[in-house]
Amino acid sequence: MTTTPVPPLQPQAVPCPPHAVSRLRTERLARSAKPFLARGGPKGERCAGCRLVPSHCICALRPVLPTRAGMCLLMADIEPLKPSNTGWLIADVVADTYAFGWARTEVHPDLLALLADPQWQPYVVFPGEFVEPGRVVTQVGSTEPTGKRPLFILLDATWPEARKMFRKSPYLDRLPVLSLQPEQLSRYHLRRSTRTDHFCTSEVGALCLELAGELQAAQALEAYLDVFTHHYLQAKHQLPPDVNGAAHARLRLLAQGRG
Repeated sequence: MTTTPVPPLQPQAVPCPPHAVSRLRTERLARSAKPFLARGGPKGERCAGCRLVPSHCICALRPVLPTRAGMCLLMADIEPLKPSNTGWLIADVVADTYAFGWARTEVHPDLLALLADPQWQPYVVFPGEFVEPGRVVTQVGSTEPTGKRPLFILLDATWPEARKMFRKSPYLDRLPVLSLQPEQLSRYHLRRSTRTDHFCTSEVGALCLELAGELQAAQALEAYLDVFTHHYLQAKHQLPPDVNGAAHARLRLLAQGRG
């Protein structure tokens, strides 16, 4: 049986403009009293578009897919600076992604305006076991009864930080809480976790897109995470990426709408 070869994805001719997480990273760096030094590569240089070392850049593999759903990332202070942060991948894939730094004593006015925007139905994505049952939902349709678009609020932080953010953000108290019931175990390997049912931010985003009926975008985000993880780890071990491997082939198909 013959198989049709997967054509390589051509690099984008025009660089993508900075997205919400990229802009938040720039703002956070501007407020730093000392430079943030990330390991990797000669003199620590990294691509501004994907945060990987230049030899392992994945900017040309960025999937661009339309979505009706939106994402709102509330990010712990240092998260935008971490090269391993996967909220960045969500912003790459989902055009309507918003990102705000979280602080206990103040709230960005643009975040409050976003939550009050009538086009959106916000959902705070958080485990239902820590929430009053009356706030918890487990499903979301691709089209809300009111015609609103789903906006998924993700707490991009370590688990202890996320619990603190949830408790100390009263502006989230009036919103429904989407409790995910995933069947699969986490496949994220860049940071250690003692529990396999704890997901990285990108995995949570993909699960939310799937619940919203955005299957193509959900699968593309999953594949993009696999490729990012592969390139990140290969760079860490000073090995070339396998650009002809299964992860890259799957991402190319999904990015071209053929998955």
